[in-house]
Amino acid sequence: MKLNNIKYVALSIGAVLTMASCNIDDDGPEFIEPMLDFSGTYSQVDHLGRPGINTVLSYDMDGQPSVKDAQNVSIPSEMAGKFQAGFEARLEQYHDVYAGILGLDPNDVNYETNIAGLDASTLTGYLAADVLEVAPNNPTTYFAGLELALTGRALTDDVIDVSLILLFGGETGDRFNGQPITINGEMKNLPRLVSDGVSLTATLSSSFPYVGSPE
Repeated sequence: MKLNNIKYVALSIGAVLTMASCNIDDDGPEFIEPMLDFSGTYSQVDHLGRPGINTVLSYDMDGQPSVKDAQNVSIPSEMAGKFQAGFEARLEQYHDVYAGILGLDPNDVNYETNIAGLDASTLTGYLAADVLEVAPNNPTTYFAGLELALTGRALTDDVIDVSLILLFGGETGDRFNGQPITINGEMKNLPRLVSDGVSLTATLSSSFPYVGSPE
């Protein structure tokens, strides 16, 4: 699980709590108002609802200098319409590259409807909208079976591995997992694409702020 963004949030919260602290003297605790200055002009620079997706699937569709940057400043309601087609094209392009590595025709290695039952256009439509959806009557999870996918993001969710499984795992979730395969009489290993090999290292708590100190 990747917790860099959570670490930054924890640091910010810690700074605010430090400034908005209590000074205890002989007359009792005295609340110190936080010295925060929110003046100035602010700009949207990132969403990060689904970490890594924008970086992996950004695709230059219309000569834009940076689709990644363009998506980061788009409002959520416009994201799918603007970026789904490019995300799908990039996803299929990855499969073409892996076909070339294996010595296969690109037409023989296409995206396969994934373990959550999402075809390429549906999946990239979800992912192009870089926001976390809410399912009030279901658990908060990035993936927990066919009926519980992309309903939020729990601290214990390994969002990168889940994303890789949904993008490259196919119907079984392990389509590209380094397994050996015979191609044209030659034994090869498929690329390992369904995990980044990084496990959860953060210390979690059941009380606020839920994560330990940044490492």
